Amino acid sequence: MTTGTEQPRSGRAEAIRRVHHVGIVVRRLDEAYGFYRDALRLPLVREAMVPDQGVHAALLAAGESEVELLEPIAPGGVQRFLDTRGEGLHHVCFEVPDVERALQAFAAQQVELIDRVPRPGLAGRIGFLHPRACAGVLVELTTPSPGAPAPDAWLRLKRLVIGVSDPRRTARLFQELFGLPEVAMNGGPRTMLAVGRGSLLMVPADEVGGAAGMVALSLIATDFPAIIAGLERAGARLLKGTGEVTVDPASSHGVHLHISRYD
Repeated sequence: MTTGTEQPRSGRAEAIRRVHHVGIVVRRLDEAYGFYRDALRLPLVREAMVPDQGVHAALLAAGESEVELLEPIAPGGVQRFLDTRGEGLHHVCFEVPDVERALQAFAAQQVELIDRVPRPGLAGRIGFLHPRACAGVLVELTTPSPGAPAPDAWLRLKRLVIGVSDPRRTARLFQELFGLPEVAMNGGPRTMLAVGRGSLLMVPADEVGGAAGMVALSLIATDFPAIIAGLERAGARLLKGTGEVTVDPASSHGVHLHISRYD
């Protein structure tokens, strides 16, 4: 359900189709596989060296979205992120029909970009907006290459949580940039925007220890007992509730991860 109270400035953003993936920086890809591929049973879609980004990267299926694991292999932005912040959430990627046209439209609107023209990436043809344009969030756009459908997974993306000083203001910015509809909530300072079957939840930074940017990832399990069993076999540190579990970031490579059996 959307409120219908906010409208994007132009039609360029209405083509956002889904969260294509959420990027996570890890120290070693093979160690991260032990958690994300083996314990969580996220199937591997693609793995490759991406020299121009200085990473060894892998995409793993998570419903209509994917999780991208990024191991730095050269000096640059991802290595700097790891050195200064450690492992954890790095960027969110939206799928668009034509990334070149989208970047041109943003440039015409004087939105600050990292890439003014697309380049090849693991997800297809890609381009990044500058975090200064997106309230400190690094946003990637991609037009995926044609290929086989992603394999089925036992988990799908539910929500990406973003800590900001002013959730309402940040939500309006994302609506103006990407045309994302607002999801009705029961009042309070939080604001939620729909993206495909998932959502972005803007929360006050002081609710999440003062952290700004992407702070947590929420997933839904189609086989919750099997996921819990896999996490326990992997020795993950868990906080269990009724129909939900929170994984300690020390076990999930710096990611505050919440898994539930319900929408």
